[in-house]
Amino acid sequence: MRLLSICKPIELVLGDVLCRPGETLRHVHFPVDSFISLVTNTDDHPGLEVGMIGREGMLGAHLALGVARAPLQALVQGAGTAWRADVAAFRRVWPQSPSLQRVMGRYVYVLMTQLASSAACLRYHLIAPRLARWLLMSQDRAHADEFRVTQEFLAYMLGVRRVGVTAAAGALQNAGLIGYTRGHMAILDRSGLEKAACSCYGADAAVYAQQLG
Repeated sequence: MRLLSICKPIELVLGDVLCRPGETLRHVHFPVDSFISLVTNTDDHPGLEVGMIGREGMLGAHLALGVARAPLQALVQGAGTAWRADVAAFRRVWPQSPSLQRVMGRYVYVLMTQLASSAACLRYHLIAPRLARWLLMSQDRAHADEFRVTQEFLAYMLGVRRVGVTAAAGALQNAGLIGYTRGHMAILDRSGLEKAACSCYGADAAVYAQQLG
């Protein structure tokens, strides 16, 4: 209840940047039906998604470690509602709530696992299974079978060229797993998409269920 008392409902807008690496965080965000991508940037290369936050988590988990500066860029991937609180207010509530501390500790562990999984996925898995994983993660957080996403955005998130995303999405569409038209993505066969995804999706889901379920 203490946490809810300091939060205000807001609408997150697709494509908005909520924080950048090295910035001192001003607000924490708890997505409701929105979701946020955690993106890392290296030199002049386009950003690469390494994590995703939905209503199971929060943007600002590093505050639990006593660190104020954001380690990654946070980009709104799915528009929708969220709860927002000032960092100063969150820090006042944090030491007064052992239950919040326990949940946050578990979530930091889950997030660390997701970051490690994303690094391995990028190195060892092909584009199509990685795309299937990304779509399943997005569906889990959108809580809907349909959502908006462009091929340019997919290429940006997966760290590949657009032609690679086009080929991978085409293969999934030809298999009847997804439908894609002008930025509109529809998941048509969830179980088939799970089979097409790399093992990282199942491993991440198991950690989420164990720690936060």
